[in-house]
Amino acid sequence: MSLPYEWMLGTRYLRATRGRGFLSFITLVSVFGLAIGVAVLIVVLSVMNGFERELKTRILSVTSHATLMGLDGSLKDWRDDQTRALTMPGVLAAAPYIEAQALLMHGERTAGTSVRGVLPEQERRAVGLAQRIEGGRIEDLSAGSYRIILGDALAAALAVHIGDDVLLVAPQGDVTPAGIQPRMRRVHVAGLFHSGMYEFDRALALMNLQDAARLYQMGDRITGLRLALQDPFAAPRLVRDLAVSLGGGYYVSDWTRNHANFFRSIEITKSMLFMILLLVVAVAAFNLVATLVMVVKDKRADIAILRTLGAGPRNVLLIFTIQGAFIGLTGTLAGALLGLGLAANLEALVHGLEHLLGTHFLDARVYFMSDLPAHAQAGDVLRICAVAFGLCALATLYPAWRAAGTQPAQALRHD
Repeated sequence: MSLPYEWMLGTRYLRATRGRGFLSFITLVSVFGLAIGVAVLIVVLSVMNGFERELKTRILSVTSHATLMGLDGSLKDWRDDQTRALTMPGVLAAAPYIEAQALLMHGERTAGTSVRGVLPEQERRAVGLAQRIEGGRIEDLSAGSYRIILGDALAAALAVHIGDDVLLVAPQGDVTPAGIQPRMRRVHVAGLFHSGMYEFDRALALMNLQDAARLYQMGDRITGLRLALQDPFAAPRLVRDLAVSLGGGYYVSDWTRNHANFFRSIEITKSMLFMILLLVVAVAAFNLVATLVMVVKDKRADIAILRTLGAGPRNVLLIFTIQGAFIGLTGTLAGALLGLGLAANLEALVHGLEHLLGTHFLDARVYFMSDLPAHAQAGDVLRICAVAFGLCALATLYPAWRAAGTQPAQALRHD
């Protein structure tokens, strides 16, 4: 027999006939179950990919790509280092900064934070945080003004608004006849920023570099240089080459190292979810075993007649293999289309569900963002579809082999 004849029989058995509607119904159930499993797996992995991409985008928009610091926590002759850094290919900006801890007080409220001293003009070129300031500009942080720009979450914790004054307490103290007294300075809130990263919005405050140097008695020293690079993913190599070219003796870091735990946890979670949700696809795929076994049992007389007409075991095997493969392919493609559609409209669906239920699913204090982004990668979709179709093909083998072993005399004995 030729392949078109086997294809005709394999696809014909999928359609409902008189008295056999139940078989077509369970075929549709198998296709639906497989499609749901594939769609869920695509949506979940798309959410993980979207979360990772959004996290990278937000981190790179508010933090430096790499930092060059002294081994003792400060740089002395930093202007020469800055000049050398700016001459390196791929370095767009090198901004000096001072970073230290402080306690902010406003009325009865207190909050610990990191104070970052910056030069406004250079900081605007180094990172994108200067473009996220509300109610002011980073240029308002002029030397000697003792102004400060707070993250909006930090301002909310202190119940502070633009124009208010807060008391900044530095951990270093001054020795007085009455003992060691912490250094305190009243600073003016000149603006608020919103980065979209709760880690920064809740625990970061900006002030002028010279004001921070006076407050923390740094003199002409700084904590380090913050580098903005043309290719952020080349940060580990470029900052290491810069330290070597300067003669060594520096502590270097970059955004991939500072936030390595985030991305490592995302990759581990993604792998675990893939394996767990793959069980759903496996269960749906192996439902084909029961479906095709019932089809084989119902078609025993047809198989026997085909065998008497000259069809060999290989031909019968191919008929039911085509049937199972068609079910698997239909379910896999339907699931892929459904999953891609859900992933493309997931944010709108989630916002609609939140509005309907009157709740908020993502807390920015826990997940670092309040939205649920989704990004479907072609590699993940192809891998899911390949695995799902492979499981369906594997599930088809036993019923097809059983059909191929049908003996015509035994099948027609009672007919």
